[in-house]
Amino acid sequence: VTTFDTQGYFVPPSGTTEERYMNVARSAVDPSSARGLVAGGRSPGDTNVIDYITIATTGDAQNFGDLTSARHSTGAVSSSTRGIWGGGYIGSYPSPTSNSRNIIDYVIVATAGNAQDFGDLIQKTRYPGGISDSTRGVFMGGYLSPNRTNAIEYITMASTGNAKDFGDMSVASIANNGCGSPTRGINSTDDNPGNSNTISYITIQSMGNAQDFGDRSVISSYLGSCSSDTRALFGGGTNPTSPAVDLNTIDYITIASTGNAVDFGDLTQLRYSLDATSSLTRGVFTGGAARPGTTKYDIIDYVTIASLGDAIDFGNLQTATNGVASCSNGHGGLG
Repeated sequence: VTTFDTQGYFVPPSGTTEERYMNVARSAVDPSSARGLVAGGRSPGDTNVIDYITIATTGDAQNFGDLTSARHSTGAVSSSTRGIWGGGYIGSYPSPTSNSRNIIDYVIVATAGNAQDFGDLIQKTRYPGGISDSTRGVFMGGYLSPNRTNAIEYITMASTGNAKDFGDMSVASIANNGCGSPTRGINSTDDNPGNSNTISYITIQSMGNAQDFGDRSVISSYLGSCSSDTRALFGGGTNPTSPAVDLNTIDYITIASTGNAVDFGDLTQLRYSLDATSSLTRGVFTGGAARPGTTKYDIIDYVTIASLGDAIDFGNLQTATNGVASCSNGHGGLG
């Protein structure tokens, strides 16, 4: 059709597919109103509680609702509308394989209420790394007691249903921490023998195996990670020496490049088994514990992602807990 007769008109889309995708993703994000959700954990028993905070402010977390079942060590992904948790574990270590879970459940981030069933992961696993852009959630690795896994699975967050195969990580890992930009997912690999500071990456909207990015500045396991659309942060954890030593180190990378992480500053408290989430401007680290895990923390602290420096007190969770999983409707993957 070369001509038409109408009083209306339309403007054809411009730019490449990736440029149009990025514009849509950015229009959905407002750092001043981004909400963070913190779910599950052990305090000391398993909990199904979901807390929420407004990331741009400070103050104590408030009650949002409950997960579909009490568990800890899940992975979290999120769009601008949905928060989603996959996998997890019930009971204390060591426990049988049957204690791992493949549950996926979700909430609407802007409202408050209990989670609903989304579907299932392919494998029953704990501590998968959660990565997401505006449409796709990706779960990387985890622990299938007594074995580590290198599997990568994905879901389409606007729908419901079971996860599908995405590819493989280069190394199987017990504990993983994900974040990223609107195009690239970053996974921090923890607690695999002799190699506990590895960073890998994927292209979220493609399929395939993860590739090596570089190394964190310290060897650590069970840390928290978050990102703006350009920079990823990794904070806390425990150094797997004998005896293990808890850390407060924060380091960072530039997501669009590759290379080793650089020192950013320190958390307010030495701790491991914490998590983190973010808006485009602020990273927030939540919960955690001190070795051997009997001391739990209700700490929330934050940093300005584009700067360097030590974390500042934000407030407190409803309950002191570790093994939490955090997400937001304004993270770096939504760009």
